[in-house]
Amino acid sequence: MRHITLDEAHLILRSRIDLLRGGLSERGIESAQQEGRLHKVRRGWWVSGAVWAELWPESRHLLHTVAVLRDAAGERAAASHHSAAAIHGLPLYRSSPSRVQLTMPRASRISSGDDVFRHAHRLPDEDVMSVGGLRCTTLARTVFDLIRVLPAEAALAAADAAMRSVALVGREYDESAAQQWRSEIDARLLRASGARGIRQARWIAELMDGRAQLPGESVSRLQLIRLGFRSIALQVPVRAPAGGWYFVDLGLEEVAAWAEFDGESKYLDEALRSGRSLEAVLLAEKQREDWIRGTTGRSVARWGDAHIASPRALAARLGAFGIRPPR
Repeated sequence: MRHITLDEAHLILRSRIDLLRGGLSERGIESAQQEGRLHKVRRGWWVSGAVWAELWPESRHLLHTVAVLRDAAGERAAASHHSAAAIHGLPLYRSSPSRVQLTMPRASRISSGDDVFRHAHRLPDEDVMSVGGLRCTTLARTVFDLIRVLPAEAALAAADAAMRSVALVGREYDESAAQQWRSEIDARLLRASGARGIRQARWIAELMDGRAQLPGESVSRLQLIRLGFRSIALQVPVRAPAGGWYFVDLGLEEVAAWAEFDGESKYLDEALRSGRSLEAVLLAEKQREDWIRGTTGRSVARWGDAHIASPRALAARLGAFGIRPPR
C-alpha cells in the first residue's frame, strides 16, 4: 500500500475525454473497467486499476475529491471535513469515505450522483484556501471540523498530524510554532461554544501533540490515557552506540518503561525499508531495542494495530510485558 501526493493525483486521474483522446473507444473504456485495467473513481473519471489496488484509503479518497472538484469548477464549493483532510495530507484513521464532503453557501447540486455530501454553510473568506488548484478549507478550519465530528481515535490522529506539519522542520520540533497552532485552535473552539461536538473537540485539542509520527502512535496515546496513564513522553531521544540518537515512540514515565508502535508498513513497505531485506530490518530493530533496554534499564513493550483497537486490548498487551496501568 502507498500514498500519493496531490500532484500525483492530478497526473494519474483520467477523464473520459482523456481516455478517448488516448485511443480508447467507449466500448474500450467499458472493457478496461470490467477487466480491472481501469477503476472508475466516479462518473466520467478513471484511474489505473493496478494503481488503485495499491493505494491507502486516504489516497483513494484524494482521487475521488479531485474528480468531484474538477466537476465543480466555477462553483463556490470548498472541499471540507475528511475531503479537505485528504487534500492537506492528514490521515483518515480506519476510515474509507464513500462520499466527498463539500461546504457551500447553498445546497445546490454540483453534479449528478450520490457520492457527494453538501454542507450548506457560508464559510468566512479566511477559512478557505487553494491547494494545488483545489478550493478547500484551511488546515485550521479542517482540524476544527474534524475533531468535532470524527471518532476520538481518528480525530486525535488528524489533529496530531496537522500540528506536526506546522511544527516539525526536519527532525527539529518547534515548540513555539506548536503552541501558536494550539492557541489558534483553542480560539476557534472558544468562539464556537455550544456547537455540535465541542466537548470532544476541546479534549482532543488538549491532547494533540505534533511529535506523534504515525496515526498508530496517536491512537496508542489515547488508549493509554483511557487506561489511566498521564505522564507519556513522545519521541524520546536515547543516545545511540555510534553517536547520534535513537528515538523511542513513547515513554511511560509512571511505570519507567518504553513503548514502540509497529505499523505493518515499517516492515512490508519496500520504500520505508530503504532497500534492506525484511531480515535486515528485523535484526536492526532487535539490536536497537537491546541497546535501549540495556543502557536505560527500562523494559520495551511493542504492539501493533490490533492491540490499540480498545483500551482492554492494549491493557492485555501491556500485561504480556509485565506492565500494569498506574493506579
